Amino acid sequence: MSKRLSQHFPVELSIVIPLLNEAESLPELTRWINRVLSQHGLTYEVLLIDDGSTDNSWEVIEELAAADVHLRGIRFNRNYGKSAALNVGFRETTGRVVCTMDADLQDSPEELPDLYRMITQEGFDLVSGWKKKRFDPLSKTIPTKLFNGVTRWISGIQLHDFNCGLKAYDSRVVKSVEVYGEMHRYIPVIAKWAGFRKIGEKVVQHQERKYGTTKFGLERFVYGFLDLMSITFVSRFRRRPMHFFGTLGTLSFLVGMLITLWLVGEKVWLAQHNLHARDVTAQPLFFLALVAVIVGVQLFLAGFLAEMVQLSGAHRNDYLVREKLNVN
Repeated sequence: MSKRLSQHFPVELSIVIPLLNEAESLPELTRWINRVLSQHGLTYEVLLIDDGSTDNSWEVIEELAAADVHLRGIRFNRNYGKSAALNVGFRETTGRVVCTMDADLQDSPEELPDLYRMITQEGFDLVSGWKKKRFDPLSKTIPTKLFNGVTRWISGIQLHDFNCGLKAYDSRVVKSVEVYGEMHRYIPVIAKWAGFRKIGEKVVQHQERKYGTTKFGLERFVYGFLDLMSITFVSRFRRRPMHFFGTLGTLSFLVGMLITLWLVGEKVWLAQHNLHARDVTAQPLFFLALVAVIVGVQLFLAGFLAEMVQLSGAHRNDYLVREKLNVN
């Protein structure tokens, strides 16, 4: 790290660890982190975010923080979810590089120095871990593969494991993105749409769970897919909603009008040739065309209203500036 960067950031590495009922694993995890980073001579801080634990996790955090100046703790009043924990943790970080990892000892701190190096020396904006060899049951690994495949296809980001908790970020990334809902697994997608396009991947160790049970069920994949749709839409059309709604509305309206004109034209042609022709309104296709016209108008109006709301928003002209030269 350059002298300039060392002076600007209090520590070289910030580690954000969201947790829920992980009291048993925290002492071993923090000792492991300390041993690895001390061996590599990295200055660091660990932020333990207690996401509404019902066991004695917070008491353990208090004891550990009293004995180790590297540790900081944040406690939620109730369980808000991993995304909320990460978002709050990101705001509190002071390091040049920010790493995230789970508290269940399935993520190995041995990976942290290499992740730090990939950000600072190889110039990545974000590096995601890939648990190539997993110790999870098939009920978890098969849906995960499907989930990752769909996310790769929609986002265009060629990562094998979007949901891996072990990731490293340039500090600019975590200070520029907002994570909410179930969107923590889509931080690479959010970062890409924010302009951080140098996204890498590293094969990391996956440990078997030593204490407790997993806190995640299959419903996360349903919520995750809905969040992916939301991120994709908001990222592409937040500042130009009329491009989305207006395009769909125009297409729907034109299709409906063309079908209607076809039906009317067909009736006129048959009548001129003294052929039997059904009334236009007696044909089911006419009502489908009418629905298409109505839906098209509604979509266009939705786009117009969304455009008006966006233009009146307080943050309509907020843009992420990477660097400035000779500018106050």
